[in-house]
Amino acid sequence: MINLANSVKVMIEILGLKYPPIGVKFFAEIQQLEGFEIPAGRRYCQILMGAREGKKYLLTAENIACPAAAWALGFKEPPSTLSSGEMPFAMGIFASPEAVRNTLATMPRLEMGKYRMVAAFPLGESPFEPDVVVVESEPEHLMWIALAKVFRTGGRLQFNTAILQATCVDVTILPFITRKMNASLGCYGCREATSLIESECVLGFPIEDLDEIVTSLQKLNERAIPRVRGKTIYKALLDRKS
Repeated sequence: MINLANSVKVMIEILGLKYPPIGVKFFAEIQQLEGFEIPAGRRYCQILMGAREGKKYLLTAENIACPAAAWALGFKEPPSTLSSGEMPFAMGIFASPEAVRNTLATMPRLEMGKYRMVAAFPLGESPFEPDVVVVESEPEHLMWIALAKVFRTGGRLQFNTAILQATCVDVTILPFITRKMNASLGCYGCREATSLIESECVLGFPIEDLDEIVTSLQKLNERAIPRVRGKTIYKALLDRKS
C-alpha cells in the first residue's frame, strides 16, 4: 500500500497547500466505517469540502442532496426538471434548456446502481487506499501537480470539463473511469455550495499516479519550483527598468 501520510506531507511541504489532498473511494455496498460520518442532506462537493477540513464523510442515495451528483454517481435517476434542462436553465447557467440537454448528453456517469456509497477523507487518514485523489487549491499548486504527472515522460495533458459538475464529474468520475488526471475551473454548484474561493480550482487523478507525482514534485523542487517562485527573470526586468 502507498504511504499516503508521507505523500501528503511531501505535497503540503513542497507546494504550500492550505488544505490536504482528499481521498475518494467508491463502495459497491453500504457499510459502516469506523471514524466516518454520514451527514444529513449533503452534496458531493460538500463532503469534499468537509474532507479537506479534516472530516471523514460517507455519501449514499439516502443522504445525497444534489440530484445532478446523485445521477452522475449512479445513486438515483434524475428528476425531470434536471434531465429536461429546465432546472439549470432556470438557475441562469445556460441560455436554454436545449443547451443544458446538449451538455448533459456529454456527461460521463457511473453505471446506475453499481456503487452505493462513496467516501471522502483527508488523504492519509484512512485504513484503505482511495480510488481517486482530489486537490482543491490555487492554480499554481495544481500546475506543479500536473507538470509532475508528465515530468518523467513528457507529452501533453488534456483536461475535459463542461464547467458543470466540476467536483463530482470532472475531478472524480472522469479520473476514476479513465484512470487519467483531469482538472476543472470549477462550476456554479461547487462555488455556491462550498467554501471554495474565487482563486481556487480543482484537480483529480487516480491513486496509482500518486507515487510518481510525489517523486516528480521532489525533483521539481530541486530547481524549478524555487526559481519560479523567486521570479528571477521578472526581478531582473524590474532592475533594468529602474
